Amino acid sequence: MAATPYTISVPDDALEKLKARLELTVFPDELDAEDQWPYGSPLADVKRLAEYWKNGFSWKNQEEEMNQLPNFRKKLSIDNFGEVDIHFVHQTSPNQNAIPLLFCHGWPGSFIEVTKLLPLLKGSDTNPAFHIVAPSLPNFGFSQRITQKSFALSQYAEVCHKLMLDLGYPQYVTQGGDWGFYITRAMGLLYPKNCLASHINLIRAKPPTLSKHPAFAIQHSLTPYSATEKAGIARSDWFTQQGSGYRLLQSTKPQTLAYAFADSPVALLAWIYEKLHDWTDGYPWTDDEILTWVSIYWFSTAGPVAHARIYYEVTHNPASKLPSRERVTEWIPSVKLGMAFFPRELSVVPRTWARTLGPVVYESENKSGGHFAAWENPGVITADLQNMFKKKGPCYGIVKGKTGYDGAS
Repeated sequence: MAATPYTISVPDDALEKLKARLELTVFPDELDAEDQWPYGSPLADVKRLAEYWKNGFSWKNQEEEMNQLPNFRKKLSIDNFGEVDIHFVHQTSPNQNAIPLLFCHGWPGSFIEVTKLLPLLKGSDTNPAFHIVAPSLPNFGFSQRITQKSFALSQYAEVCHKLMLDLGYPQYVTQGGDWGFYITRAMGLLYPKNCLASHINLIRAKPPTLSKHPAFAIQHSLTPYSATEKAGIARSDWFTQQGSGYRLLQSTKPQTLAYAFADSPVALLAWIYEKLHDWTDGYPWTDDEILTWVSIYWFSTAGPVAHARIYYEVTHNPASKLPSRERVTEWIPSVKLGMAFFPRELSVVPRTWARTLGPVVYESENKSGGHFAAWENPGVITADLQNMFKKKGPCYGIVKGKTGYDGAS
């Protein structure tokens, strides 16, 4: 089935129902503490946002802006799951040699994260151009809800891979963080002849061992951690000990949590708002930005609860080539790898750990930035991709016939 243009259009009655639910919100109390953030989303912030969501925020204005994007949808045939209806942004370049790039979002992000990259990756005389494909993952945004169990990491990778093939891109490159890290890494593992290079901004990796990576293991044992790497380990420890409770809930009992999300827009708001605050590096979120991100979840085609199930399904459904999601944190030989390190990411590993993921051809170390890199630091992601694929770059011409520049390949 060919891709068809898609217009985001939330019915007026859905907007009225949201306002009615917000009107009935019962807010909790909170402790008398100078800093509320260690306990979660502060009451004053959530009250302000809820009031603005009810009486000031214009979803229609945001909707109109999102509809300026090249939105499409198409059905893909996924093994054992039948047809899955996918929404995606597809910015094509007039440059016939543009490089096909899949951008994969994570949680609690969405396709909207690609918007700041779109104008920056159009190419020039000195920088390569890209065809950019940014899907709403199944259960997210404006893609279909999956009602059958066991839709796990290999299925998400299959969706993204088949979308690229169906759009006429038999070879492609990828960019992703959060679930985008796991999914694009799985694509490289499952489809090594198609997914040729990846850039990642969440880097999950283990220390090198003598049995698997002797050179890196020796280097690791002889080289002290830098101050930056020590700070990164501390940040990773903070996330494991203080910031990952959501992951345990969503990967074990997502249905119980779903009752809060389905019934209370403020519960969903507080749940996501905490991550937007804690996972960024002082990014100056506007109330409109926050509520747009949350509204994409509330008005999702799949409903406001399906998104959490990815954690459970990936955790509980091993596959032959993906016995667990940790498989993609190990060596994948066929995919050239670029990496961006940010100090406020959730996992900030030493360089010798990161190099156990595969053939690393590019690294950038950034003095600021957090988890939502394409939104917080679009210039960094753009520069990394340009440096990877430009003339004399390590991935120049890696996609057959697609150099990113006008003229002969």
